[in-house]
Amino acid sequence: MSNSPDTAQTSPQASVLAALQQLIDVVAQLRSPDGGCPWDLAQTPETLTPYVIEEAYEVVDAIRSGDPQAIAEELGDLLLQVVLQAQIAAEVGHFTLKEVADGITEKLIRRHPHVFGDVNVQDAEEVRYNWQQIKAAEKGETSAEAQRLSRKLQGYARKLPPLMAGMKISQKAAADGFEWNDVDGVWAKFEEELAEFHQAIDQEGKEEQLSELGDLLFTLINVARWYELDPATALQDTNQRFIQRLSGMEAIATRSLSEYTLDELEQLWQQAKAALKQSQMGEMGE
Repeated sequence: MSNSPDTAQTSPQASVLAALQQLIDVVAQLRSPDGGCPWDLAQTPETLTPYVIEEAYEVVDAIRSGDPQAIAEELGDLLLQVVLQAQIAAEVGHFTLKEVADGITEKLIRRHPHVFGDVNVQDAEEVRYNWQQIKAAEKGETSAEAQRLSRKLQGYARKLPPLMAGMKISQKAAADGFEWNDVDGVWAKFEEELAEFHQAIDQEGKEEQLSELGDLLFTLINVARWYELDPATALQDTNQRFIQRLSGMEAIATRSLSEYTLDELEQLWQQAKAALKQSQMGEMGE
């Protein structure tokens, strides 16, 4: 028995397409010179760039929280940025959302010949290798050019947040032989860079100080790699702990924190730290 028109219209795929079309229409209205939103009309691809990054991070945070509702909401905010960028591009004749969707669909098909073609693969590593070969061919590169370490590392430096890029660069360089013999060598390098940073702070200008700070941070990233620690996760966790402890200080303070002396703030900090630790232990015991 064939589906009735009503059934076809209410299929999951049709519902998804209808919802996407409604979003496209809403964004187009927001950008319309006739009754649109002044804020949206003032935006350009460049002014929206911070929001793209921010929304991507918020998606990651929601995924880490494990809250499906939060994940769906943040994915929606990120999808808005994609649709909005495509709308602005379409207004000046650069490309449309259709071209965006067509492009990624064609790329996925092209780079998965083991799924959409007749290529056989043994494992995920072979899939990754074939992906890189196809990607190089698309860019007109030879296999040797695509495999150049400097080319790979430059891609990380351009496209990833600095801390994440530093870890990827460190990992790839180590895999190609740029590695210490043991962890003692990494610690020695850290001490060397720390001393050079101190010297730059005492004797050099801002440019040299920034350079030495960068060297110190990159060496610390290498320390993290040796101990199989993710520096981005570590810093994110520290940021959250700082905020939680600050919130705890505000909860027990009787006046604005700015009115306390440094010694008094230290006492509040220790109280908040102890209270937070006790609360976490209580949750673990439940």
